[in-house]
Amino acid sequence: GRTTPEEVAERFLAAYAELNPKLHAFIAVNPDDVRAQAAASAMRWRRGEPLGPLDGVPVAIKDELGVAGYPTTVGTAFLKEVAAEDATAVARLRAAGALIVGKANMHELGANPTGHNPHHGHARNPYDPARDTGGSSSGPAAAVASGLVPLALGADAGGSIRVPAALTGVYGLKPTFGGVSEHGAYPVCWSVAHVGPLGAGAYDVALAHRLIAGPDPADPHTASAPVPEEPDWRREDLSGLKVGVWPAWFDHAEPEVVEVARAALAQLEEAGAEVVAFELPGLDDARIAHAVTVLVEMGRSFQRTQEHWRALAPATRINLKIGQSAAGADYVAAQQVRARMVAALDEVLGRVDLIATPTTAVVAPPIPKAAEPDGISDLGTVTKLMRFIFLTNLTGHPSLSLPAGYTEAGLPVGLQLTGRAWGERTLLEAAWVLERTTERRRPQAFVDLLD
Repeated sequence: GRTTPEEVAERFLAAYAELNPKLHAFIAVNPDDVRAQAAASAMRWRRGEPLGPLDGVPVAIKDELGVAGYPTTVGTAFLKEVAAEDATAVARLRAAGALIVGKANMHELGANPTGHNPHHGHARNPYDPARDTGGSSSGPAAAVASGLVPLALGADAGGSIRVPAALTGVYGLKPTFGGVSEHGAYPVCWSVAHVGPLGAGAYDVALAHRLIAGPDPADPHTASAPVPEEPDWRREDLSGLKVGVWPAWFDHAEPEVVEVARAALAQLEEAGAEVVAFELPGLDDARIAHAVTVLVEMGRSFQRTQEHWRALAPATRINLKIGQSAAGADYVAAQQVRARMVAALDEVLGRVDLIATPTTAVVAPPIPKAAEPDGISDLGTVTKLMRFIFLTNLTGHPSLSLPAGYTEAGLPVGLQLTGRAWGERTLLEAAWVLERTTERRRPQAFVDLLD
């Protein structure tokens, strides 16, 4: 009762006008639509008939997902068709009263895990605007980290939710494959794609996940998806929880990243979790199989855009050409590796409840001058950003990136937890317990919509 949806909407619009030119978090915002939604929400609250705890809460949507009345550009300059209806995940949030404030920025076609976009501006990290947000859900992460929204929807085919969540110090959940409908999302990489939430805290992410998940007749992949269980928010410790760590894998990151992630792991132990060592052979094969799968599917999806080839950034064209030149035998071999890695990961998760790694091997990298305006192709940095995340895109297991702490320079470090299929509740309960003891700092670029 301290404020109203209309007041929050006006604060959002004022903050958007101030921060977006610096951060490039949003591609499109319609102030009239935002105000109309807020007025409808305020009326429901006055009548004592809110649609739920999200009624009137600002939510940003990655420009890969359809939002009625907005074009779905997928970060390009030429895809401009206005969506006639919301994507299923967006519609479910809207039905719960969420204030859909606009389309958030993304890497062009989601082709890399960075925030570069030559058409809508390079998304910049609220902790240091000279650094990258990560991607491809760069705008959603920047919007949440900067306080413009407490919640956003992203999409993750190669770490595209978890990488920017880690680099901007927020929470990002890649749900189990088939748990959240892809209906209304642009078809980029159909067999590794996941729609999921980014939020300011574990509770925010859990709430959004419960709302958007579950079967959707428009997406056959969701036919067996259960309705997510609500985490036990009364849980105070992690006694009985086994957390798997492969030391050689966990430590394959910059020293400061390892130090901060190790400290977060120690907090899990202090909360009662037992750390159990394991090994998972075949990771490099899995990395290649994921890359082949993503690039082949992306190359196939965007064959229809050949007439706009020169409108794409050079790095995007490189990725599409690699995918379009791969042989069918390469794709088949990648799926054979996938089947082996699903079985191998299931075997490990039969012995432990969760697997912990850093989310990324590096903190937010500086945005090089060479990246403006056309972008760069930097496979070394891409590999470090994706080192720990590609596996569960390939296998479909759920993974959550959560804030672990900060480097000496004040840059966020993420800890990634991976669980069994449909095991999001366990991930979120562990994150909830850890959240109580983890330091959180406001970034340089920040606004509090409730002040």
